[in-house]
This record gives sequence, C-alpha cells and structure tokens, in this order.
Amino acid sequence: MSDLQHDESGMSFLEHLEAFRWVLVRSAIAVVLAAAGAFVLYRHVFDGIILAPMSPSFFTNRVLCAIGTYLGSNSLCINSTPLNIININMAGQFNTHLQVSFLAGVIVAFPFIVAQIWSFIKPALYETERKGTRGAVAYITFLFVLGVLFGYFIISPLTIHFLGNYSISESVTNQISLSSYISSITSVTFATGLLFELPVLVFFLTKAGIITPDFLRKYRRHAFVVILVVAAVITPPDVLSLILVAFPLWLLFELSISVSAKNIRRREKASNS
Repeated sequence: MSDLQHDESGMSFLEHLEAFRWVLVRSAIAVVLAAAGAFVLYRHVFDGIILAPMSPSFFTNRVLCAIGTYLGSNSLCINSTPLNIININMAGQFNTHLQVSFLAGVIVAFPFIVAQIWSFIKPALYETERKGTRGAVAYITFLFVLGVLFGYFIISPLTIHFLGNYSISESVTNQISLSSYISSITSVTFATGLLFELPVLVFFLTKAGIITPDFLRKYRRHAFVVILVVAAVITPPDVLSLILVAFPLWLLFELSISVSAKNIRRREKASNS
C-alpha cells in the first residue's frame, strides 16, 4: 500500500485529517441511528434474538435434538431447559438495554462503516492495488455477517448449554445474571464476526510482506490443534458438535492460506511482466 502522497486528489495532510474526521462522524451517526432502532425494538431484540438461543424452540437446538433423536443420542438435545436469568442490579436491565442497543447498532452499521473507511483509504492506493482489492467492502461485509451468524446460531447455543449446565457440586444452583448472559452472547457473536475476517487480515498482511503462505502452512498443525481444543471446550461431549464448530474454523484457516498464496502469485506475476 502506498502512502497518502499518492492520493490522486492531491489533498494535504490537514485535508486528509478533515476527511477522516467526517468518516468518523458519518460512521458514528450510522451507529447511533441503528442503535436507536434497536433501542425502540427492544422486545424483539431481547426476546426474539438475544434470549432465543437458550430456548428449546431455538432453531439450532431443535435441529440438533432432531438429529440426536434420529441417532438415538440424547446428548444433542441441548438447552432442553431454559436458563434461570436474574437481574441483581437496580439499573441492570436499563444498562443492558443501552449496551445491547449500541452493539446492535455497530453490527447493523458495520457495512456502512467499512464502506466509509474504504472510501478514505482507496484514493491513496496505486491503480494496480485498487484492482487487486476490488470488491474488498463486499468481502469484508460478507465474512463479518457470516461470522456473526455462525457465532449466533452455532457457538452461542453450544456455549449456553455447556456453561449454563456446568456444575462443580449438586449443592450449587446456577442462577445466571442478566449481565453475565448478555456479555457471553454478545462477545461470542461479535468476536466470531471479527474472527471470520481472518482471510482479509491475511490478505493485507501478505501484501505488506509480513506473512507468507509457507509460514501459515508451517503452523497448520498448530492451528488445527488450537481449533480442536477451542471446539472441544465449548461443545457438548459428542463428535457431531465438535465437527460443527471445528470444521468451519478449519476451512477459514485453509481459505486464508489460499488467499495468501494467490496474493504472492499475483505479486510475482506483476514483477515478471
């Protein structure tokens, strides 16, 4: 990536700062508007989305239970009993309302934020760099949304089942606080959305010469072990659940290797021409 001196508009440093300030302003406005919508529609946001994964009627829970019934295994019938969610702070529910609305605003406005940042960066690129990164906003948005959906529909219900039913003694009853539940669901969902940006991150790191496909291949086994450990920790003790989580993450890592290799081939082709 070239520096800002290659900007075709010939903007000065202060003009770039002003342009970036407006990127932040427009992004903040988009987040506030989306958050306001989530705040108003809080019943649907909480009952229909946030609290849904702990219900037996949730899509993932029903599908896994149906598969378990077909295979003659009850271990896949996760979240058969909803958690007992409690609030112990006077302003707990209101604060949670605000926090969830803000995070929903960030997720909904994410494509717009990416488009704004890209519109600021794009003029500083060479023409060849622009061609090589064509469709970047669409790819980044697609991977983020895919990651959020994966975190919400796959990892969240499995995490709720594992942590919500984990017991160190029969004398201890799990009563999950609202803030703890919300924190777990939102962090898992948002973090998975960012995790799915790994191919994009690898693309730019390869372009900057920081990593290579050979480096990723060298640590492929290490990555596989880490993925298996993470999947084993958050899933019930059965092979199917382990595969449901580990396989997409492994595909993501392999895709990152392919992206890095393709970037290197394109660079070598350009240098030889």
